[in-house]
Amino acid sequence: MALSSFSQENLTSYWQPQTAINYDVTKTYSHNFSVAKRSYLIDQGDYGFNVRQIDVVHFSNLKVADNKSVALGIQYRFRDIFEDSSNELRLTQQYNYTKRPFVIRYGHRLRSEQRITRNLTTHRFRYRFALDFPLKGEELNMGEPYFVGSFENLLSVAKANSPEFDLRLSGQIGWQLKKGLKVQAGLEYRMEDFASDFPQNVVFLLTNIQLSL
Repeated sequence: MALSSFSQENLTSYWQPQTAINYDVTKTYSHNFSVAKRSYLIDQGDYGFNVRQIDVVHFSNLKVADNKSVALGIQYRFRDIFEDSSNELRLTQQYNYTKRPFVIRYGHRLRSEQRITRNLTTHRFRYRFALDFPLKGEELNMGEPYFVGSFENLLSVAKANSPEFDLRLSGQIGWQLKKGLKVQAGLEYRMEDFASDFPQNVVFLLTNIQLSL
C-alpha cells in the first residue's frame, strides 16, 4: 500500500525560502517575479543543508473578470552547478478562478507546463484547490495573521516514460506586516508517483516574503 511506504528511506525534506515581487502595469495586467532556493534537510536518511537548485520565475497575469485571470509564465532552474543534473526551462499556461462567498476565499487553478531539460521534455497538467482566510475577525487587518491551504493533483507525461501522478498538500500561516508586504511560513507534503509501488515522500519547510508594489 502506498500509505504504508512512508519511511526515512524514501523521505526527502527541503527548506525552500522564496522572495516574490508583484506589481500592476494596468488595472487588469500585472507582473510577478520570484526567486527561490531549495536546500536539502533530509536526503534518504542523511541530514544537511546542501543546495539543490535555484529557481528564477516570471509570470504575466491578465484579469479577464474580477475573479478570473489567465497567465503565462517562464522559469529557469539552475541545478547543474549544485548536483549532477541538468538545468531546466519551464513554460507555464494558467487559468485561475476565485470566489469569496463569506469570510473564506476559495480558488481553483488549472496549469499546463512544459519542463524542458537537456534530454527530455515533460508535459505536466495540474489542478489546485486553495483557500485562505483571516485568523482574527472577518477581514485581514494590518499586523494580523491569516491561513493559506491548498490541495493539488499533478499528471506528468513524457515520451517513453510511464505517466506519473503526484499529490501535494500545503498549509501556511502568514502575516500582513504593512500595506503590500506579507510574510508566510508553513509546510508542504508531496507524494510523488503515488500510483507506483514505491512512491516518494517529500516534505518542504516553506518561508515566503511577498511584496506588492
